[in-house]
Amino acid sequence: MTDEPVLLSTRDSGVLTLTLNRPHRKNAVNAELWAALRDALATATHDPEVRALVITGAGGAFCAGADLSGGAAPDHPLPRMRAINDIALLLHDLPMPTVAKVTGVAVGAGWNMALGCDLVVATPDARFSQIFARRGLSIDFGGSWLLPRLVGLQQAKRLALLAEMIDAAEAQSLGLVTWVVEPGEIDGFVTDLGKRLAAGPPVALAQSKALLNEGIDRTMRDALAGEARAQAVNFATSDTAAAFAAFHEKREPSFTGAWAVT
Repeated sequence: MTDEPVLLSTRDSGVLTLTLNRPHRKNAVNAELWAALRDALATATHDPEVRALVITGAGGAFCAGADLSGGAAPDHPLPRMRAINDIALLLHDLPMPTVAKVTGVAVGAGWNMALGCDLVVATPDARFSQIFARRGLSIDFGGSWLLPRLVGLQQAKRLALLAEMIDAAEAQSLGLVTWVVEPGEIDGFVTDLGKRLAAGPPVALAQSKALLNEGIDRTMRDALAGEARAQAVNFATSDTAAAFAAFHEKREPSFTGAWAVT
């Protein structure tokens, strides 16, 4: 045990990296880490300097889910679950693009934390499980919403009901991992990916993310109406004009998301 914080936070070029830091427990999330995650995500939501966010784990594991080592708490679990649900919603609603950088195990709520990110990068040795059934529990941290949308209902039931451990290659084949990258290359890959996302137009990316998250539950008519409103907002920023000027001048644009309506 050390006196290090349970959540490490670093910034580079507009990219905020949050590292779950309980390696002795494979980064299983206890009450202290849940609270630190909640505070970090809530702060990032309203920080215009954060243009992309990466979540990863220390010590060669991503996250072994909720820490159940202390057994069942004496109080009713519903208030605790509501607090954890608030964290899942904070992650889901973040306006900036999010990336899960997965090495080692990502199981239970830990896997669903990764799936709650927009993109998932894993090493070939990563292992994934909706482990809840093995613990006498049902799926949580948004997994019941995320999995059917990502893999379809039948595969979601397979993963949840059997609680099988799958490798990174199978996870990628199911659409649950975006890229599989060798261990020696994943740091550089995620750093480059984060910088590319952070360089994008922040207002437009936030709206595209929200439209895609919401679109699966909407009619085509509703989706088109949302897209029209989003484009109107985009034209009110300096980024659209900057992109047009850069195109004509054959250079890369610089995006700020600044409001351009006078």
